[in-house]
Amino acid sequence: MERQIRGIPASPGIVVGHAHLLRWEVPDVRHRIVPDEAIPAEIDRLHRALERARERLRQVRARVEASAGPEEAAIFDVQLSILDDAELTRGVEELIRQNMGAEKAFDVIMLEWRNRFARHAAAMLRERVGDVTDVHIRVLSLLLDLPDRDPVTLPPGSNAILVTHDLTPSLTVQLDRSTIAAIATDAGTRTAHVAILARSLGLPAVVGLRTATAELQGGERVVLDGGTGMLAINPTDEEIAAYHERQREEAVAEAALADLAALEAITLDGVRITLRANVDIPEDAEAAARSGAEGVGLMRTEFLVVGRPNMPDEDEQYRAYRRVLEAFEGHPVIIRTFDIGGDKLPMGGFPSEPNPFLGWRAIRMCLDQPEMFRTQLRALLRASMHGNLRIMLPLIVTLDEVPAARRLLDESARELTDRGIPHRVDIPLGVMIETPAAAVAGDTLTRDVDFFSIGTNDLVQYTLAVDRGNANLAPRYTPLHPAVLRLIQRTVEVATLADIDVAVCGEMASQPLMAFALLGLGVRQLSVAPRSVPLVKRIVRSVTASHAKLAASAALRALTADDAREELARRLADVVGDAPFLYDGLPGAR
Repeated sequence: MERQIRGIPASPGIVVGHAHLLRWEVPDVRHRIVPDEAIPAEIDRLHRALERARERLRQVRARVEASAGPEEAAIFDVQLSILDDAELTRGVEELIRQNMGAEKAFDVIMLEWRNRFARHAAAMLRERVGDVTDVHIRVLSLLLDLPDRDPVTLPPGSNAILVTHDLTPSLTVQLDRSTIAAIATDAGTRTAHVAILARSLGLPAVVGLRTATAELQGGERVVLDGGTGMLAINPTDEEIAAYHERQREEAVAEAALADLAALEAITLDGVRITLRANVDIPEDAEAAARSGAEGVGLMRTEFLVVGRPNMPDEDEQYRAYRRVLEAFEGHPVIIRTFDIGGDKLPMGGFPSEPNPFLGWRAIRMCLDQPEMFRTQLRALLRASMHGNLRIMLPLIVTLDEVPAARRLLDESARELTDRGIPHRVDIPLGVMIETPAAAVAGDTLTRDVDFFSIGTNDLVQYTLAVDRGNANLAPRYTPLHPAVLRLIQRTVEVATLADIDVAVCGEMASQPLMAFALLGLGVRQLSVAPRSVPLVKRIVRSVTASHAKLAASAALRALTADDAREELARRLADVVGDAPFLYDGLPGAR
């Protein structure tokens, strides 16, 4: 009989495989006394471990460069430089000469380094704490003869389900879709970075499992159901057969949905909805275009920054943006400027903060780092020659931020003109509405922007004061809370009065029941995960806008999020029945 752990559905799909347990954490180290005569051998053991760690990092770096490119592989250069630091080696050797075992000596020195880096006045060194920790784990694992658990150690075709506490940048860049079939994490929520990444990569995922790494030993046969948030451990052959049947049913349902790609998203009473795709990495663009999306409603640009020791230059950014624009052949592509901060931090050069989601992030960081921002803006202006580009600014709270960004955009255009580089100057500029302040005072922004896009991931977080990455708070992260629905309604009303476009690009739009609610609130443009485009299109083509409006009005009158969900589900079931696509995942995800 199988044992089940329940978590949060993050990316749909059912995978049957074996657990690859990755405990990427500093191991416990016991103090060991070394006699005088054994000190030289202990120092030699240290140097062998350091060299083995270097060789391992070179292998990892080479594999990441081959699969993801040189920019992503550069994250490991920082760690190699730490291993080569003479001060580090001298410090460990001194402790060994005081009769301390090599593993404990290395542990003590690395703890000192981590504390020193965390408190350093230089922001770049503070951000290197993650690199120091990775080196700490890697070398101690070698000194203690612990198993090598890097994801890249798996042979091709392993069909492994990666089980770990959370995915750090250095682990994320190692993910290999030829060996990793699904992801399961103790931490995270549906809108956390790992969940968004999994949906982008098309990997089934369950997050917020809390105890998976404690309950598994590694190697067990497991089933991951990303639609229901379930991880089944050691199922029987009969139970495996039932899951395979579910897989076949989902494949049939997905194939039926794929037939909708070429059809328009029009309600039964003739209201046309524009469906675009969210794109996290340029490699997603071609698949998103095939999904039937009418452009890109949100291209996140943080993939260029997160997990890297340096910022991308203008040419690298230009190539990435151009690839997405060309994939959509004239359809609008909305590219969001860097939303760095919160849970998306580069590896160096930016300060760590006690409360980063309320700190120096997104447009605030960009305006305070004008040269970094102008580099991105120049790349965007150059790329605009290859498609229908629109630029979107994240986390706008006050009107002052918009003209400040426009000035930098104009300066960037003049710089390109002086260099004789072709570019457009008539690019629409929009803002994300993702705080209560922006939603309430949206009328103050309408004269200075060309469109709104409601970022529900952060709007829910800031409205409800619930950290969207905290698995313990996941039940309280409720997009159908009356306050959230009313802020969305107000934003739509303000945009309509000002005659500017308004879309929703947060994860809320990808969930069928939520999409039904947004349609009823007057939203006519939705941007969703590429895999959700046909699913949401089916919802749109199955209902009338007038019925959706009545349902949304009932949800607005509800006293709680649960009441709102019940109202919406009942009214949607009235017209489409108890269909599988009513649920928050893909067909079959109950």
